[in-house]
Amino acid sequence: MNDAKTEDVSGRNNMRRVSPITRGAGVPTPLWRGEVHPWGMGSALPEQSDVVFCGAVVKKTKSVQRKPRADAQRNRDRILEVAKLAFTRSGTDISLDEVARQAGVGPGTLYRHFPTREALLEAVYRTEVERLAAAQKEFSATLSPLEALRAWMMLFVDYIATKQLIAPALNTLIGGKSKLFEYSGELITGAIHSLVKRAVDSGAIRADLDPLDLLRALVGVSNVSSIPDWPASARRLVQILLAGSRPGQSLSD
Repeated sequence: MNDAKTEDVSGRNNMRRVSPITRGAGVPTPLWRGEVHPWGMGSALPEQSDVVFCGAVVKKTKSVQRKPRADAQRNRDRILEVAKLAFTRSGTDISLDEVARQAGVGPGTLYRHFPTREALLEAVYRTEVERLAAAQKEFSATLSPLEALRAWMMLFVDYIATKQLIAPALNTLIGGKSKLFEYSGELITGAIHSLVKRAVDSGAIRADLDPLDLLRALVGVSNVSSIPDWPASARRLVQILLAGSRPGQSLSD
């Protein structure tokens, strides 16, 4: 018969039938009716290393680190996008099941990415900060120095609105919110200093301008609680600040 061969794998008294297909790989394949291959018939073996099993050389499975699937990353990004809008419209106490429904995913998918409300809030906040940092590089590469600074400051107004909404809820984070805000502060100050330096070097604004003064002015407007439409006021202030920063008389005159 040609369907299998008898081979001595561990001594004269230990005879085993092995498949002629896998004999060269050293992996015994049971041929008796009702027996099942350890990895499933016809399945591909995972990444492996040699070990001894039942007197024969077989392969040991290794765990392989995988990147998140593309659809999983899309789900995460979609949840963050919808969560920011939902928190803005309905407050941070909105049902997370409702956030999942609006994002078009199941609650289980949301909780796999963000096990708690605080985890989702922190992720939304971090995403806004990282968006600012990425925008600085993008604007610097595609816009003139003055227009890059203008576009980034407009985006900063949106960031302030998100921070005002989320910051109170972040007090429940382990260790408080100070480390998170320290992380965001480093990214933001680095971005504004880079943009202002580029504008100064091009001659678009005065060299004696303190980059942080621009941010302080916008944050100051946002803190005036009596102005419900402060974002619109802050965007108008961006134009005023940049117009007043043009080369001319120095601030010390």
